[in-house]
Order: sequence, then C-alpha cells, then structure tokens
Amino acid sequence: MVLRFLIFFFLLELAVSNNEDFLFNGFRSANLSLDGTAEITSDGLLRLTNSTKLLKGHAFYPAPIRFKRSPAGKALSFSTTFAFGIISEYSQLSGNGIAFVISPSSNLTANTGSQYLGILSPRTNGDATNHLVAVELDTIYNPDFQDINDNHVGIDVNNMTSIAAKTASYYVNGSNEFRNLTLISGERMQVWVDYDGDGMQLNVTLGLLGLTKPSIPLLSASLNLTDVIHEQMYVGFSSSTGSFLSSHYILGWSFKMNGVARPLVDLPSLPRRTSHSRLALALWLSLGAVLLLLVLIAAGVSVVVRKIKFSELLEDWEVDYGPHRFSYKDLYDATKGFKDKGLLGVGGFGRVYRGVIPGSKIEVAVKKVSHQSRQGMKEFIAEIVSIGRLRHRNLVQLLGYCRRKGEFLLVYDYMPNGSLDKLLFNQARPGMTWNQRFNIIKGVASGLLYLHEEWEKVVIHRDVKASNVLLDGELNGRLGDFGLARLYDHGNDPRTTHVVGTMGYLAPELPRTGKATKLTDVFAFGALLLEVACGRRPIEHQAQGDEVVLLAWALRNWRRGAIIDCADPKLRGQYDAEELDLVLKLGLLCSHPVPANRPTMRQVMQYLDGDVPLPELSTIYLDASVVEVLQNEMSDCYSMSSPSSFSTDSLLYGGR
Repeated sequence: MVLRFLIFFFLLELAVSNNEDFLFNGFRSANLSLDGTAEITSDGLLRLTNSTKLLKGHAFYPAPIRFKRSPAGKALSFSTTFAFGIISEYSQLSGNGIAFVISPSSNLTANTGSQYLGILSPRTNGDATNHLVAVELDTIYNPDFQDINDNHVGIDVNNMTSIAAKTASYYVNGSNEFRNLTLISGERMQVWVDYDGDGMQLNVTLGLLGLTKPSIPLLSASLNLTDVIHEQMYVGFSSSTGSFLSSHYILGWSFKMNGVARPLVDLPSLPRRTSHSRLALALWLSLGAVLLLLVLIAAGVSVVVRKIKFSELLEDWEVDYGPHRFSYKDLYDATKGFKDKGLLGVGGFGRVYRGVIPGSKIEVAVKKVSHQSRQGMKEFIAEIVSIGRLRHRNLVQLLGYCRRKGEFLLVYDYMPNGSLDKLLFNQARPGMTWNQRFNIIKGVASGLLYLHEEWEKVVIHRDVKASNVLLDGELNGRLGDFGLARLYDHGNDPRTTHVVGTMGYLAPELPRTGKATKLTDVFAFGALLLEVACGRRPIEHQAQGDEVVLLAWALRNWRRGAIIDCADPKLRGQYDAEELDLVLKLGLLCSHPVPANRPTMRQVMQYLDGDVPLPELSTIYLDASVVEVLQNEMSDCYSMSSPSSFSTDSLLYGGR
C-alpha cells in the first residue's frame, strides 16, 4: 500500500512538473487558452487585441503551474521571458497596453478592459482575495492608479496601482545609463521577469529584441509572494484597447520554474504599421498601372481634379508633426463631404461635423476653423501638436489636425451625449441626477488638476465653461475645446495678455491684467460649480435685479444662511445635502474676487474627495463689502464689452 502511494505521488509530481518548463518561438502550433479578441495569426503571432476599440483579449497556458510544493509552502523561484510589440494606427496614440499575469484562474472574461487591462475590475481592484500578480506594460496615463506617465512598466499585486513602476527603458551594458524606449513604437522588445523565492525579490528587465539581456533590471522589488499566490496558478497575458486602433502582439514566450527560462530564437516579424492614406495611395497606384493604357486621358483629368479638390497646405516644418496630421481626403470621407446632415454645431470659430474615420470604427468630431493669416501659424500648430499629447480620462482627446487653404481641421474624440450645457438647460431632455452632476464635477476637477500640475507643462485652459464640458456615453465629464489653451513650463509665468473667455466665467482681475493664470481657471471652475448645482447660467440676461449675476446671488443666499435654497429646482430635493452644500460653498470659494483666496485645483480635489475639510467661508468673505466689491468687479467687466465680444464657442459642439 505504501509503495502504491509513493508511486502515485511520484506520478502526480511528474505530471505537474511537466508543465513547469515550456518554450514558444512563435505560436503557430501552440495550444493556448484564448478568449476575447485573442488569436494566433497565420504568421505565428499571438495577437491579443485587434484593431477594435474598447475590447480585451486573454491568452493563458492551458495547464496550471505549481508555484509551491504544498499549499502552506513558500513561493518557489521562477523565470519567464517574452517578446512583444504594439502596433497602433497612430505612432503616438495607442490602446491600454499588455500585462503578463499570474492568476488562480485562466478565465478572466468577467474583468474590465480599458485601463484595467482585462485583469481586474472596479469591484475587485485592491481586493487581497484576487491572489493576482501582474507585470504591466502600460501605455495610457491614469491618475486613478497613480500612473507615473503613459509609457511605463509596473508590478501589480491585487491592484492596478503598481507597487513599483518606472518609465520604459533599458540598461545599456557596459555603460552607466538607462536608455528610454517607447512601448508603442512598433519595435520588437523583450521582457524578462525573474523571481527569487529565497531572497523574495522580483526583477523585471526590459530591452530591445536581439540585444543581450541588460545586466541591471529596470524594476527590482522586495516581494513575498507566499501569501499572494496559491499552490497552483495559471500564467498568461491580458490586453485591452481604448479609443484608438491598436494591436498587441506576443512573438514568443519561455517559462521555467526553479531555473532560467530558455532563450527565444527565430521569432516571427511584426506587421508593418500602415496608414489609411498610404494604403489608399498604394491601391490607386496599382489600379492606375493596370488601367493606364486604357484610360490615360481620363485618369489624368481625374488626378488633376482630385488634387485640386483635396489639396492641402504642407510646409517643410510641418513634416515633424506628421503623426498628428490627417489627410483632407480621409476627413472629407469621414464626414461624407461635410454635409449638413452630419453637422453637430456652429460656433464662433467654425462648424463641427460628426464623422467616422475610413477603414475604422472610430467616431470623431471634426472642427473646421477658418484662418487667413500665416503669422504665428507654425507656433500654433506646434501648440496643437503638444496639446494633442495630453492624455487623461476627463479630457477630450485631440487626435490631430489637417491644414488646407484657408482653414484648419481639428479632429477630436466624438462625445455622444453632447455638452453639459445642453443637458442642464435643454428642457426636452430628462434632467441629470445629483450623483451624475457630482461625478461630472469631480471629473472636470481631475482634468484641470492634470492640466495645471500633473502634465509635463502647465496648461491654462482659459475657457472652462459648461458648453466646453462634454459627456461620453457613460455621462463622464470631459473638458474639451483647447483652442484657447496656452502652455508654459512649470515654474514660469504665463505670458498671454489677450483677454479671452466667456462672460460669467471671466475672473474679475482679467480685464485689468490681461493675464490668464491657473487661478483664473479656478474662478471659471467655481462658476461652473454654481451653475451645475443651481441649474442657472452664470449671467442670466432675463433675470431681474440682483439675480442677474449667479455668483452674487449665491453669495447673498449664503450670507443669510440659506445657501441650500440655491439648489436647482429640477433636482426636486433628490440630492445629498452635504455634497450639495460642499459644491455651493466650494463654488463661492473658487470664485473669490481676490485671486490669493482661491484654492488650487489640488486643494479642490481634496475638498471634493473629502480628504480635507472645506475652510469656513466666514474667514474668507469677511464682511458685506466683499459682496459689493464682487458686484462692482462683475459690473465693470460686463460693461467693458458686450458678452459676445468675450465669448468663445466650444470647438466640438458650438456655443449656447
């Protein structure tokens, strides 16, 4: 009996150990567990996501790996390496990245894609019962997870907030430097993940495929996996896409327990990135070669007509901005010829059209902006390109531009629910709940904080208002229209002296100084807070007496102890009284006539999140004279010009 038991135990041990060392140089004959968009291509590539938005894919080794000798044992050492590549339609924009995953289950289909990479969800994120370890190659900046940037490698344990993360780079052997890599460059790269069970150390190394493994890892974290993982776990990959077409590939994979993973050799190549315009050109050239002798005259005439119709302005200095430049033909086709049927709105700077980029399912909003002067054109386009690099879930993504004859065409993400202004004041649509309003407020505040403090430069928006807050399919607020935004380096002063903005949102010091700052953005945000909570525009032209200026009216209600009376009647009492009180008072605080008394956007987020209590307004608005000062400032500002001379309309949906 004892002998039989020993034989059985030996066979079981042998069966498990057979799965502890594998190597895939390409995946042409691999047996993997695939779900979602994951597939093995005819070239032997493991393609985790295809060029479809907002989907996810998983690929796991089909059998569990034994990571402990017993359920109560310590985690064993392991080593794995894999080669990957990310191909995006646009060289500087991509989906959400790839993760190598160690999971108690190979079925992760219930998890969320997008920023959760298909490995966790809002409900499970941070839960110790996940028993999950991942190495993420993250190409989207998400402040909710404390991401360091949009091009980093991180170690995740039960949580999308990495315990360690660094910008994607590799150590150059024989030197004393790390060299940066761009994960979405389309180059073939290799990752090594090595865990020392005795020393409880996890190392992650990144490098270019074909180079010797760097001698110094990119990440090195002290990590005891004993309490994190089970005796047997599954290993594999997960990936997800966002708003941009991108494909995530694994070229080869090697794994070994208690040893060093075998090297990868003779791996398949990645497909080349091909833009739609180049593909269209290639097709036209091929077709022209076949029909040239038969339709030479007609083809010549057709080419001339098309060149005239779709001609664009392109100067040498614009070549540097190529990744952000769309062809006019693509935008013409996307909007079906800029027909009125696709018109979203008309604003002071031009008309906005809904479109679908040819060859994809990406919905966009295309803004036609007139321009006649060449002066400052290079600087303006450079600024547009810089702003196009902004990436935040609460900002409308500027995808690129096209310049043709006397107009610019700016291409943005399409927001299906339109503007906050229209949802607040359109009587034909059902009103928003308080929870929806509060979520939008926090989203806009998060976006402004990113612009002011978290991006590589300081961005002054200069036109924060309800019609520039656009709503996605889930009614998340996204700040848009950067047509007036200005950039400057952290620590420097902004140097703009031209007063722009919209009456009711303009800080009272702007007409005097002509200098937009972060605190003038904060003032406009305060007006937005009051507008959302009260359901009234900052300036009501039809109102009587002291109700014309919303800020002054709200301040008087606060002084008589009735601030809650300012609540939008359409809420019908269905709101959280503490949150409403906070928003109204924070609106007053942000809109203080003295700039030094306004909070920063970081403080605003702390107040909204409940991390820091809101200061007592009585210590800031000292006496009734402040009301008079405020009213005089607003009156002076208003009398300097008619509202239209200061107003600007949303680049995506037009003005009010």
